[in-house]
Amino acid sequence: MQREGVRGNEVTVVCVLSACAQLGALELGRWIHSYIEKYDIEVNYFVGSALINMYARCGSIKEAERVFEGIKEREVTIYNSMIMGFALHGKSVEAVEMFRMMIKHGLRPTNITFVGVLNACSHGGLVDDCIEIFASMKIEYGLEPQIEHHGCMVDLLGRVGHLEEAFRYIQNMELSPDHIIWGSLLNACKVHQNNELGEQVAKILLDSGHADTGTYILLANAYASWNKCEGAAPVRAMLKEGGGQKEPGCSSIEVNNEIHDFFLGDIRHHQKEVIYRKLEELNEILRSEGYNPQIEVVSQDVTNREKECALAIHSERLAICYGLISTEPQCSLRIIKNLRVCNDCHSVI
Repeated sequence: MQREGVRGNEVTVVCVLSACAQLGALELGRWIHSYIEKYDIEVNYFVGSALINMYARCGSIKEAERVFEGIKEREVTIYNSMIMGFALHGKSVEAVEMFRMMIKHGLRPTNITFVGVLNACSHGGLVDDCIEIFASMKIEYGLEPQIEHHGCMVDLLGRVGHLEEAFRYIQNMELSPDHIIWGSLLNACKVHQNNELGEQVAKILLDSGHADTGTYILLANAYASWNKCEGAAPVRAMLKEGGGQKEPGCSSIEVNNEIHDFFLGDIRHHQKEVIYRKLEELNEILRSEGYNPQIEVVSQDVTNREKECALAIHSERLAICYGLISTEPQCSLRIIKNLRVCNDCHSVI
């Protein structure tokens, strides 16, 4: 388009910003933002939402806030994008404040608004706010909670350790709980080491007949975390028999306007030798600081040493090491991953 001399419009920039958000391509997203300013493309609710989403998804919530502040006439979509951005960055209090600001300005929240703010409350453990906001859906706005909203409530109760209460909540739901909601509770049982309830939930999931590939993997990981590899093995066998395959974890980092992708134990990169040397340096520093690998997150029935080695070459660590060798000291590294970061890598990072 640029080579042909065709000038893009708001639809063009929104499409490209969406692609940047999915790739984590912050620098390219910034270039599109400057293109918008250069050619006086109106930052309406359509373009503004895309800009806020791009900056939030690419790890720059401050720039997302600046875009929000620069929009004079803010519609519900703009607030939704900002609330979702805060939720993504774990800024639960800010998300709730944004929700209340929106209502103060006379805007009516939608189902999407409630998904964003309830998700933020869940991640931040804001129990009272979450219960109050959830209740307001039906009482104040006449909105029937959907499965996503119930999922936020279950996730919140699970995160704060109220597992039995979460279980009762699911049983009393007006809607039929799906495998995602049961999986959320199972993951909470894994985190809080409630093996008894966890196995009960696991049985419900297996008996439901609706478990997908992700559910089977979660089940196997839960059994492994409870040191019950005999439970993980048949679950993995069922996954294999059903033709399911785990989506490989992929971590991406943008360096000099280029996206670099890494997978577990990746050796495809042209600088792989330098990356792995930096990884060994990082491992030495971690060991000297008392790092103890959380081998229970590895569900395969292998030796402890093999589990430690598998953890050390997770994709996000390779991306971090590439960032360390490719950027200036004190430079921020932004890593985008397609899957949830494991507990061990979360501790390391």
